[in-house]
Amino acid sequence: MRHFLACFFLMGATNLFSQEVNPNPWVMSQDTTARVTYRNPIIPGFYSDPSVCRVGDDYYLITSTFEFFPGVPVFHSKDLVNWEQIGHCIHRKEQIPKDLNIFAATLRYHEGTFYMITTNVASKGNFFVTATDPAGPWSNPKWIDVGGIDPDLFFDDDGRAYVISSTFELTEIDLETGSLKGEKRKVWNGNGGRYPEAPHIYKKDGFYYLMAAEGGTEEAHSVTIARSNTIWGPYINNPANPIVTHTTVAGMGKPIQGVGHGDLVQAHDDSWWMVLHGYRSVADYPPHHTLGRETCLVPVSWPEGSWPVVNKNGSVSVDMTQPTLPQQAFAPKPARDLFNQDKLGLEWNYIQPPHEKNFDLDADKGKLSLKGSKLRIGDKGNPTFVGRRLTDIKFSATTRLQFDPKNDNEEAGMTLVNNGSHFDLMVATQKGQKYLVVKLQFGQTIYRSEVNLKPGPVDLRIEGTGPEFIFSYAQNGEGFKIIERADARFLSTETVGWFTGVYVGLYATGNGSAAKAAAYYDWFEYMRK
Repeated sequence: MRHFLACFFLMGATNLFSQEVNPNPWVMSQDTTARVTYRNPIIPGFYSDPSVCRVGDDYYLITSTFEFFPGVPVFHSKDLVNWEQIGHCIHRKEQIPKDLNIFAATLRYHEGTFYMITTNVASKGNFFVTATDPAGPWSNPKWIDVGGIDPDLFFDDDGRAYVISSTFELTEIDLETGSLKGEKRKVWNGNGGRYPEAPHIYKKDGFYYLMAAEGGTEEAHSVTIARSNTIWGPYINNPANPIVTHTTVAGMGKPIQGVGHGDLVQAHDDSWWMVLHGYRSVADYPPHHTLGRETCLVPVSWPEGSWPVVNKNGSVSVDMTQPTLPQQAFAPKPARDLFNQDKLGLEWNYIQPPHEKNFDLDADKGKLSLKGSKLRIGDKGNPTFVGRRLTDIKFSATTRLQFDPKNDNEEAGMTLVNNGSHFDLMVATQKGQKYLVVKLQFGQTIYRSEVNLKPGPVDLRIEGTGPEFIFSYAQNGEGFKIIERADARFLSTETVGWFTGVYVGLYATGNGSAAKAAAYYDWFEYMRK
């Protein structure tokens, strides 16, 4: 009997201690059997500061763009998961002819009109534009006398419209003229986090909710919220603030960090969702990210008369198992752009509004030609550059270039650029010899690696592995040869600063003088690896 009891106890103890126990009582155990319904980021690459609105069963989303033109891309979706770009809010040079630096924007719809309100920090401040079709055209700006950044528009039930910015000063606004009406009143001080920004006002269950981002756009980023029973306040903080952050144990170790800057939307099935941004690192420690802040989607539970709860514990995961609206995916775009259309696709951008004379798209010949100005990449102004965002940590970008300059100052090729810092894979000449250069800029230090080229076109390739970028070339149908490798951290936001992500693009420059030779690109191919 004692032998039986001993065996029974031993078996029970073995079974007990063999169970997997979550050692941290503050973290919910992940259901590894649940079906993944979608993955974050829903819009990968430098698409930061998202704002969303719904019109019927259609959803529209915009993001910030800083110095890139066209500015403020507009996306459309039927399910909040799959998005297709349909246009830009800033798409004509006369809207903002120069000094473009667009911070976070808000998108709203009211009585048949779409409103995009934002800040141009380079000049003149806050403004809004309007459109009846979100694909465009959009109006010229109406500049408004509002301080701070990241303005928001709110339309109340009585037909009045209000504007609020990062200063948390609320003002009624006449949207016909852009003029302010009545007093400016500071209605909230935030939750105490540094760098408050991105306020949004919502009305639900008799309460006015005021939501904002705090903590800066790095690891301490967060979303906080307060509410009042009148629009003028006082706004009382949610005791559970912040409602989104990865500074907690729940967010520790997640592949997406720096989460924040959210906007809420109620779907046509009455479910609530938040779009927000975060970044994926290419190095474990210390973390460095190169793709910029990317748009993510998380579910929100918002019971009547209560506070919104974001994704159960305020965190954002890559693999999401939340039931969604019926998904309606868009057909993927071809990996190779043959330059055989009348204009470049919506994914292509310039640095500042371009000098059109330096760009020529010949759809009949299937060629894009660039002629360099005196400006280099990183110079103030609009250099001869056209590019698209990196959207993947592991990628391959390839182009075919024919460039035969007579002058030694001229160069053209492919580049990776982030906030003026750049890694170039380019063609130049020296005393009649054409050669290929990898030029890596590390602050004020420039490193070069060169190989001689044969006559004729050359295929240029830049690959990303995550920790590094690889530069290679091929001629005459031969295999690609690697010239150089570079640590990706030197183009990360942590290294070069500011708020953008890496672009891969095509460029030409005369390095201080206008170039005479044109660079001809046959095609450009971007592939996820």
